[in-house]
Amino acid sequence: MAQTKLGSFVEAWANIAVGFSINWCANMAILPLFGFRVTGGQAFGIGVIFTGISLVRQYVLRRWFNGLKFGNRAEARTVTVPEPTA
Repeated sequence: MAQTKLGSFVEAWANIAVGFSINWCANMAILPLFGFRVTGGQAFGIGVIFTGISLVRQYVLRRWFNGLKFGNRAEARTVTVPEPTA
């Protein structure tokens, strides 16, 4: 069964929210290990940039894959039904 447009919209925003949260926590935890002291606001800004990059990447890949022929396009199929004999 195909996903509804609303379902796709909700899934996309859930994906963004989860990814952004993971990114923010990772920035706060990992960047100081490399000598970069970041505030919550700076981590938020970094997250916004990387989220934007991720959205563009995801969109381009999705459009590219939709253009490939992996059986995801409905192909016209003709069915021949024999006429009944009398």
